[in-house]
Amino acid sequence: MTSIMHSNIIGEGRPLVILHGFLGMGDNWISLARRWAQAGFQIHLPDLRNHGKSFHSEIFDLETLKNDLQNYIEYHQLKKPVLAGHSLGGKIVMLDAQDLIKNRSRYIVFDIAPRFYPVHHRFIFEAIKKIDLSSYTSRKNIEKDFIKLIGNVAIARFILKNLKRQNTGKWAWKFNWPVLEKNMEKIGSAIPGKISNVPILFLRGDKSPYINNHDWNEIKKIFPKSEIKTVPGAGHWLHADNPAFVYQTVLDYLTKTN
Repeated sequence: MTSIMHSNIIGEGRPLVILHGFLGMGDNWISLARRWAQAGFQIHLPDLRNHGKSFHSEIFDLETLKNDLQNYIEYHQLKKPVLAGHSLGGKIVMLDAQDLIKNRSRYIVFDIAPRFYPVHHRFIFEAIKKIDLSSYTSRKNIEKDFIKLIGNVAIARFILKNLKRQNTGKWAWKFNWPVLEKNMEKIGSAIPGKISNVPILFLRGDKSPYINNHDWNEIKKIFPKSEIKTVPGAGHWLHADNPAFVYQTVLDYLTKTN
């Protein structure tokens, strides 16, 4: 039996599936999801395999993640869904867009380009390995020590959203970090250069290095019908840095008739 990603489904209406980034989870998008649901969309916030509450697997690569998305759409019988993705989620969405599947509406990619990205998460996994969760009773103490190891409060707190308390009272990680660490080079792969004439919106943070001017040319080459908009005052986590702009830009894109 095919494993289906766990998801949080909010609202009724036109389906909008949002895929989170590496080491994240669907709930990273919960605030914006509630607002788009109020605007008449049914928002799906899946957890990718090996993340959040979804199933664990030794297999983790872009093609497999794309297939997980297709299985999810078929399982929930979604009609012409809008597919959106942030970072790693955006790469999955781009791959899906190249398949030219008829049962799709528009696409949205948040702050990621089709190019190769070198591994830059090693320090996070090194910190995870140095934290012995079994020795802690307090989440506050885990946070204090983890912030010291990471050296960046925002990144540390983002990762610590993956903490869960087990029935035994002990702490554990929600994500399957050994598999994610082993396969992180695979997800940095470039998207194939196959041209796709589907409607697709790219949003980039104006303080983010993930999409530069050279990337714009490559995006336009692969996705000729793409639009690219810059989110002011935003880094890579543009949905957290400027949610009002992201909310309205996405809503305008999805409600325009052309």
